[in-house]
Amino acid sequence: MRPHLQPAYVLHHRAYRDTSQILELFTRDYGRVTVFARGSRGGRKGGSLTSTLQPFNRLLVSWTGKGEAGQLTGAEFDGAVFSLPSDRLVSGFYLNELLLKLFAKHDSHPEVFQLYCETIDQLKHTPDALSPLRRFEKRLLDFLGYGLALERDAITGEAIRPEVSYHYRIEQGALRVQGVAEGTLMFMGATLLAIAQEDFSDPRINAEARRLLRAALDRVLDGRELKSRQVMMDLRRMGRED
Repeated sequence: MRPHLQPAYVLHHRAYRDTSQILELFTRDYGRVTVFARGSRGGRKGGSLTSTLQPFNRLLVSWTGKGEAGQLTGAEFDGAVFSLPSDRLVSGFYLNELLLKLFAKHDSHPEVFQLYCETIDQLKHTPDALSPLRRFEKRLLDFLGYGLALERDAITGEAIRPEVSYHYRIEQGALRVQGVAEGTLMFMGATLLAIAQEDFSDPRINAEARRLLRAALDRVLDGRELKSRQVMMDLRRMGRED
């Protein structure tokens, strides 16, 4: 197995021995791959590779070997290089954690790779830092087979009405509220329809979408915690205190 110049991103890296690294890559055609990058932290060559093998850089990588881990034989930038703004790094690591937790190694998902590419590019170049995250979460659920039913009542099959309140049950769908509204996942129909259309421009809709999409992702994560999510919560809490 000798993949050559495979489009990829570094999801995670950790030091290995004195001068090397172990990289978790997300590749277009091979899915998640673990490789050893020998000598990538030492000497002249290592300094060059260290700057290349960073998260959020779109790369072309080559490696050899099969099984759990291969040997990196080459890495170069794929196109122009733009860094992720410092205030969006946590968002980027959140995306990386989702891919690490939700996808098995060597399981190809080119459509998810393309979605990740587009989302990282939007985080780098657009003023809106939140809408790309919501779109990524929604579409990722679709690709995983856990897409949300947002346009029809789960019981009656009637179209969602903007002015009506609904209780969203993750394993069932939207249910029209009868009588007193109770529960945490309560939404107006207008909110559900906006999420279905991926219109997150309204900050209120974005906040509501975050609640629903995170609850749906928690079901898929099945108890696996995300460190980046806790960091996001801490930062929001600090912002409110300021």
